[in-house]
Amino acid sequence: MARTTPHHPPQLDSRPRYAQVAALLLDELHDGTIPPGERLPGERHLAAHFGVSRETVRQALEMLRRGGLVATDRRGSHATLPGRPVETPDSLTFPVGARSADPYAVDRATVTWEVPPLEHARALDLAPHRPTLVHRYRSATPDGRSLRTAVTSFSAVALAEVEELARYRDRADGATPAQLRRAYDWMRRAGLTLHHRDSIIQVGNASSVRVTRRVHDQYARPLEITDLVVDAGRNALVYEFTLPAAG
Repeated sequence: MARTTPHHPPQLDSRPRYAQVAALLLDELHDGTIPPGERLPGERHLAAHFGVSRETVRQALEMLRRGGLVATDRRGSHATLPGRPVETPDSLTFPVGARSADPYAVDRATVTWEVPPLEHARALDLAPHRPTLVHRYRSATPDGRSLRTAVTSFSAVALAEVEELARYRDRADGATPAQLRRAYDWMRRAGLTLHHRDSIIQVGNASSVRVTRRVHDQYARPLEITDLVVDAGRNALVYEFTLPAAG
């Protein structure tokens, strides 16, 4: 959480203390201090943050759960508010290069829990026929001149180390929208150093290319593999990266 100064609910507020804390926490969910889908800090942290007891925090979370604003599973509580996740200036939006530069392009992304393509299984060191989290992305411009599709398979290591990714297993039905824009941020926050290797080849004709991206961590463990196909006609395929200055 960005703010560390404890909140002290107004003493003149007639609502129970837990309801005041729930309202303050809801404000932070709305303003993006805690992005949608991300795990909330623990009860001890929230108690110190709001200057209340852990029991008051539990009651506040239960109030938000009843309202469908917070969900809790074995990995903790997380925000369920709709909205676009907040991105840090130096983040790489997942999947890199899949989004069209056309502001009117329509995109769709879903996840499934399935056996990945054979090439993906080999790259991720998965046992034969072992299912994993598979992300599918499609972006198309209204005039149909630019189509980009991406299929990503995540490794067992990624799902074990990155809580935000593992949480998607329970909703990987192939129908529910699942934008994982901050996947790489989640990996970095889990202590993983990301090494990207992209291979680009021509597909069928001069207007289509395939980008195969492999990402591994500092221990050479595979994290994900993505197949991105871009049919951009005569438009240039442009990758744009921004790296923050040192210090």
